[in-house]
Order: sequence, then structure tokens, then C-alpha cells
Amino acid sequence: MKVLVLNGSPRRGGNIEILLEETLKGVQDSGAHAKVYHLNSLSLTPCQQCGGCDDSSQCVLQDDMLAIHDDIITSDRIIVASPIFFFNVTAQTKIMIDRCQPFWSQKYVHKKPLPAGTFGRKGLLILVGGMKRGEKNEGFHCSEIVVRSFFRTVSVPKHETLAFGDIDEKGAIRNHATALKDAYEAGENISR
Repeated sequence: MKVLVLNGSPRRGGNIEILLEETLKGVQDSGAHAKVYHLNSLSLTPCQQCGGCDDSSQCVLQDDMLAIHDDIITSDRIIVASPIFFFNVTAQTKIMIDRCQPFWSQKYVHKKPLPAGTFGRKGLLILVGGMKRGEKNEGFHCSEIVVRSFFRTVSVPKHETLAFGDIDEKGAIRNHATALKDAYEAGENISR
């Protein structure tokens, strides 16, 4: 089983990366193999809405996104992880999502969705935000809608979401009562 991990956090060693380390332990302990992209370290041009993918379902921009496209096609599981900035996923995450327009064209215009593969396709969304979950859910809600759209476009029919609020300081996720355990278990679960 192949697991694709898309880390949208620009902060190395931060809360998202800490959670992903635990998630990856769960993935690996389940016998699956993961490939991780740190989106902030890649050359990703924003979608230019040029229409180049309308006919061919291929992006005309030549950058690191092409490798991600290949891995999206061949992965059984996709994990998207992002802190919440201004009630949404980071710009790095959003650029990656917007650059999946070729998959949208392939699925909805050409009626050729990505195949489910041997194991089916599942997703996991990991979010961390400074706001308290119970008070202001807008950031979690907006991020969930955006990533759900991405997942459905790349033929991931269902996904789980782990969202942790009231976490702002670098490394503060380690003080959360269940976050590391939850992330590990989510890694195990997605690998089944």
C-alpha cells in the first residue's frame, strides 16, 4: 500500500510536522510505505487558469507539481496536513490543491476519474489552529470544505479529519492530552 503525505506547513519542526511523525509511525507499523512532500520546499507555481489542461488533462506548467501528480495517481492513501492561516489551509497547500485542476478536467469533463486501485482510496486531513475548536469553527470548517473538494476530485471518496484547536506555539501539540496518540492511530487506520 502506498501512502502519499502532503505537508503544507511552512514551519519545520512545528506542530504539523510533530503530528505527521506520529502518523507516519502508525503508517509504517502497519506495513505501508509513505512518501512525504514538504510543499514549502518545492517549486510550485500557482494555477494560471490557462485552460491548458482542459483538453489533455495534463498541466502545462513544468515544476515540482508534476511529480506530485504522478504520486496522486499511484497512491492508495493521501494525507494532507496544514496549519490554519486566516481560516483556511496554508498558501502552500492551496497552491497544490489548485494545481490539481487537471484531475478535475479528467474526472468531470472527460468522465475518466482516477481508478480506485487494489486497496480503494482513502484520505486523512490533519489540521492545527490557534483558535479554540468550540468557539470559532470557521477555520476548521473552511479548511475541511477545501480539502474535501480536493479529495473528491482525486477520487478519494472518504476521509477522516483530525483537527486540533487552541494550539499556536511551536511544539505546543506535545502538551495536548491525546493528539500524538490520535495521530498514530490515524496512521494505523488509514493503512488498513
